[in-house]
Amino acid sequence: MQVSHPGGEAREDVFGTTPLVTGDAVVLDLRPAGFATRAAALALDVVLQLFLLAAVAVAVTWIGTGLDPAATAAFSTAAVVLIIVGYPTAFETISRGRSLGKLAMGLRVVGTDGSPVRFRQALARALAGFLEIWLTTGVIALFTSMVNRDGRRVGDFVAGTMVVEERTGGSRQEFIPMPPYLAAWAASAELSRLSPETAASARQYVLRYGELAEHTRHEMGVRLADAVAAQISPPPPPGTAPPHFLAAVLAERRRRHEEAAWRDGATGRRATG
Repeated sequence: MQVSHPGGEAREDVFGTTPLVTGDAVVLDLRPAGFATRAAALALDVVLQLFLLAAVAVAVTWIGTGLDPAATAAFSTAAVVLIIVGYPTAFETISRGRSLGKLAMGLRVVGTDGSPVRFRQALARALAGFLEIWLTTGVIALFTSMVNRDGRRVGDFVAGTMVVEERTGGSRQEFIPMPPYLAAWAASAELSRLSPETAASARQYVLRYGELAEHTRHEMGVRLADAVAAQISPPPPPGTAPPHFLAAVLAERRRRHEEAAWRDGATGRRATG
């Protein structure tokens, strides 16, 4: 089928709020974490790190009297670096984006395109966190998280990451509107061969359209539009943007299902009436 790049208008007038797809281009039902949840997760991590720092201080005081002062200082510095930088880096890398605080609050760090966080990203977040959380007592992190729509702090911008919620309150049934200029075409389209799996993938793409990175949005849209077009007929008008095409198919499919359900209900009522 012929497709055109969706552009900014489609993002604003058809769908969208916030991101995500995995590195394998699988759309996820994840939402940027709320400020309060992120703050709670950070507080848990900071409390744990402070406890570890206190334990190191006690250990240094206990064993430091018999050691060379330079060795004691080196040990203390290494321990502090490992706790403040190494702890979040190791946990977020090994657990694919979770620290203990985030795990407790149902949060995860991901790339801005939804990909799993990498070591260099976790390290960049931790190094930036030393400045914006520890050296400034969290003032910089607090300010940037509050002013950014997705709650990203400086470390997230440096690393190209964001914190998302993994636990949701159940599946949402968002309404996908019919693009008006495609209503007549959709009403005459044959949709019976469209598989539930393809429709589900298209629905997730449409609902998360505004959350996707620019290159992912276009590439995935073209791929899904081609998959859907292969299962329906006739093709949409030339030049139709993938998100509009998919929205039209899904909206018409829902309308027909609702109409069929109403007819079945009416038939059942007449049979029992």
